[in-house]
Amino acid sequence: MDEAARQRRIREAARRALAEAGARRAAQKEQGERAREEGGPQGPEPTRYGDWEKKGIASDF
Repeated sequence: MDEAARQRRIREAARRALAEAGARRAAQKEQGERAREEGGPQGPEPTRYGDWEKKGIASDF
């Protein structure tokens, strides 16, 4: 496979990925705001940032 064909495949995959992401965002926007967790941690989502603190004790995932 030559370099030009490889670049075309990458561009096509990128376009598909962007279209899929846009469709997911549109579907999420139609559903409205997500339900809030009751009694959950304040601040940024701990599972996203890799640590958890509860009553002064921090643990990593």
